[in-house]
Amino acid sequence: MKKLVTLLLLFAALVINAQQSYWTSYSFIVEPENEATVFKLIDDYFKEHKTEGVTVSLYANHFHDSENNATHMIVFHGSLDALGGMYATDGGDAWDLLGARLDHHIEDGAGARMGTVKTAYGDTEGDYTVQRYYLIDVEDSQAFETALNKFHDDHKATGRVIMMGGFASGVSPHGENHWAVVGYKDFKSAMAGANAGLTDDQKAARQAGWKTFQETNGGSSLVRSGLRVRIGQW
Repeated sequence: MKKLVTLLLLFAALVINAQQSYWTSYSFIVEPENEATVFKLIDDYFKEHKTEGVTVSLYANHFHDSENNATHMIVFHGSLDALGGMYATDGGDAWDLLGARLDHHIEDGAGARMGTVKTAYGDTEGDYTVQRYYLIDVEDSQAFETALNKFHDDHKATGRVIMMGGFASGVSPHGENHWAVVGYKDFKSAMAGANAGLTDDQKAARQAGWKTFQETNGGSSLVRSGLRVRIGQW
């Protein structure tokens, strides 16, 4: 199947919203010599062609395991009406031209998903471009989300933002059904993690709170993790 078919689905973005919102996400592989060209084509297109209520974000998949071999992911997000409206239009000649040009520079598609953004914690007004992501197999969604909300109510995130949601389609054989993204301002902050700047007492309290979360979340296991960097947003 032509790579253009994959590219027709390439759009979604994780936007922080107190209410449930929707996204679609598509990953692909670009050889290093083509990265600048692919970015310019996407940048030029979305500077001129905006869908009201939809945000587009392009990420480089920086740290990842060998099976998670996508080099980039482009994500579109909005309300159900906004995102549905974007998919209901064919984009016209400009969209067809973008697809034809990208088809020459993208090596292959590497997966497509859709899902929801359920909640966010921490500095929801900040701009955090370095993001650690986690795919999780959750046994009891209600228990997991209740326990996570309690943990973050008790241990406020500072200097970062945390987003959580679910998958509606595109789940792998490993069975992930929830995701979490932790956004940081730079690599140093992402490397230091959540305990950076905490006192020993605060670290101990947070560790105890996390243990309680693990004991009360209904059962969960990590499927995959990695770190991505946002390189463009429109």
